[in-house]
Amino acid sequence: MKSVPFLSPQEIRSRTPYPQLINALDEIFRSATTAPPREHYEIPQAEGQNATMLIMPAWRSPGALGVKVVNVFPDNHRAGLPAVQGVYLLFDSTTGQLLALADGAELTARRTAAASALASRYISRHDTRVMLMVGTGRLSRELIRAHRCVRDINQVLVWGRNRRRAQQVVDELREDGFTIEASENLPDAVARADLISTATLSTEPLILGQWLQPGCHLDLVGAYRPDMRESDDEVMKRATAIYVDTRAGALAEGGDLIQPLADQVFSRSKIVADLAELTQGFEINRQPQQVTVFKSVGASVEDLAAAELCLKNIVS
Repeated sequence: MKSVPFLSPQEIRSRTPYPQLINALDEIFRSATTAPPREHYEIPQAEGQNATMLIMPAWRSPGALGVKVVNVFPDNHRAGLPAVQGVYLLFDSTTGQLLALADGAELTARRTAAASALASRYISRHDTRVMLMVGTGRLSRELIRAHRCVRDINQVLVWGRNRRRAQQVVDELREDGFTIEASENLPDAVARADLISTATLSTEPLILGQWLQPGCHLDLVGAYRPDMRESDDEVMKRATAIYVDTRAGALAEGGDLIQPLADQVFSRSKIVADLAELTQGFEINRQPQQVTVFKSVGASVEDLAAAELCLKNIVS
């Protein structure tokens, strides 16, 4: 039996540079790709929050077929472990031959950050300079790096419930050549930011609409279940336009949208485009003072694009 490569986290990082990965996502959202709804399985836990197992397939022919099995254990931070664990299997979509195995957590982090950066490239103001990162998990570093690939961000603020962990993010990224600092005052940091990215497991709003400055772009990445949310109702009222990675996923899983929609805070007509529509020529007409929102819950086509890029860069 022919051996297949296992792509470690280090190899995934080296083979998915963000400029290439963002373009790969742009291309796959414009292509004919099949992505069935992902399956969710709740895994009860004796203490704390229940875990979730996700099974996410996608394929295009000719090309590749992939499936990710990923587990989300929200309380892993107590053991010093990432919340997301998993594996990705990449096959040839013509023969079914296994081509590669990849670390699912690293692949997820990279493609999630790239999707947010892709949305920002289409939606956020071109003169975006100040970014606020809300959340201090592994995804926080990736989101900062990815967003800086599409906008000339020269100042980053980091806020987390744990000030020590926020400072750790700052210390890790300080050598990357931009100004970065931990912020203790979340309302003040929100008011200063042109771009706000959130990646938390919060079940209560962290970002209040009254804090947002005109013209800002809000990138909501956490809150992957209907009972979670990172933004309040006022955010959705102030938003001129709301964008999503996929309509089916965001409207089935994103608590930031599901909860205010159920309370009739805003109508679905405010959700103007998803990533497929953005990449295929949707006309945005963004005005400088408008507030925009992008809500992502993840899409299997993003994993496929990242895995294909890894394999391509192995060969090349």
